[in-house]
Amino acid sequence: MELAHYSDFAVRLVNTEEPARNKDALTSVDAVRALFGASQQMARRVTDGDVTRFRNVRGRLRAVFEAADGGDDVLAVDLLNSLLMEFPVSPQVSGHKTLDDDGHPDWHIHLAEHPSNASAGYAAMAAMGLAFALTEHGPDRLGLCQAAPCRNAYLDTSTNRSRRYCSDRCATRANVAAYRARKRLEAEASARSTRSDEAAQDNRALSER
Repeated sequence: MELAHYSDFAVRLVNTEEPARNKDALTSVDAVRALFGASQQMARRVTDGDVTRFRNVRGRLRAVFEAADGGDDVLAVDLLNSLLMEFPVSPQVSGHKTLDDDGHPDWHIHLAEHPSNASAGYAAMAAMGLAFALTEHGPDRLGLCQAAPCRNAYLDTSTNRSRRYCSDRCATRANVAAYRARKRLEAEASARSTRSDEAAQDNRALSER
């Protein structure tokens, strides 16, 4: 499993909350377990106490994205380092069952899942994945959706660093809103121009009397 994969853990957790809409999907043990995806071994260790702990980690991860999205690289790194220190990772070499053409395992770095509790394990994986993404691609690759009021987190993997939205749906919604705004401004400008022409005609009519 590549370290880049773990950055998805951070994005998934952050996006369980939509602050601007006052929505929070992280309200039960089942919701927390769903975040682990295929990592069922750790998911089975989730308890009621992890719901509150996950919310705490979520807020700290969102702060990393907010700092990076706002261009404050130093703050983003400081916040991320704080998480890495509190939730250290346990890397180990793993080969699973994947074999190459010569029958050798496909050796790679895997983050061991044996922390004190489920939230600590998830936080360690999410923070390490985010650290890998930040150092490999730059802090400006960590963003928050520009389609208000969404503000979901995303990792920009585009070749030209042009991503601004968390999904195609939000991009379409933002483009439609921008189009309507332009049309509204054009209509207002046209109306002002018409009123100006009418006023000029009235003035000319008055001067000719």
